[in-house]
Amino acid sequence: MIRVGPSGIGGVKEAIDVLKQYKKAGLSAAEVEFTYGVYIKNNEDARKIGEVAKKLGIMLSIHAPYYINLASNDKKKIEASKKRILSCCEKAHYLKAKYVVFHAAYYGKRNAAQTYEMVKKAIIDMQKVIKKKRWNVKLAPETTGKRSQFGNLDELLKLAKETGCSFCVDFAHMLAREGRIDYDEIFRKIKKFEHIHSHFSGIEFTDKGERRHLITPIAKIKELLKYIKKYKVDITIINESPDPVGDSIKTTKLI
Repeated sequence: MIRVGPSGIGGVKEAIDVLKQYKKAGLSAAEVEFTYGVYIKNNEDARKIGEVAKKLGIMLSIHAPYYINLASNDKKKIEASKKRILSCCEKAHYLKAKYVVFHAAYYGKRNAAQTYEMVKKAIIDMQKVIKKKRWNVKLAPETTGKRSQFGNLDELLKLAKETGCSFCVDFAHMLAREGRIDYDEIFRKIKKFEHIHSHFSGIEFTDKGERRHLITPIAKIKELLKYIKKYKVDITIINESPDPVGDSIKTTKLI
């Protein structure tokens, strides 16, 4: 199955009406953007929104705040990052949102192996809390768009294997990070997973990586869908362009 939807559901007061509009537009997914903070403060509000989304057949996910670095030199910043992610996990449980997406870390002065071990430890620590709280959620570190950031696909697949976490494949970020994209290579690596959570959009980038998201060209949408169908993967595509709803609707019409 291919689920498609935008990043963003609006504020707490309009979220239910927004989800109903998404349903009418033929969309089947949406990501709650906590990128600048967890704005749904009340668990009961989250529960109500989650129940409506479930009835509408819209799969919710969460994007955690940008202010996260699980490999910081400052232990207090690592603990604060974990706290932010876990706050999202709590809301995700009530929203019935399975995946909590986040940009895990920066390499800084550490090498890739050292950064990986720090991220792995933090994920294991958070998973212990998730299990204790009985939250039905999955941590999903995301492929990142800059080479200074931890999060190429191989790193995330290794994390998934060694910790049991999930991951988010951001195809636009992968293009920006590497300057090219090989869909055959990507899908050969991820096709074995039961479900793939992904992000997609147009992207502007330099030799250092991602600069900004752009409107998603129809040709790029067609290209991605061709490989999804070729490898027969079950996938959710969250669009993060400047017009995520419009681009999501374009995508559904091309499936």
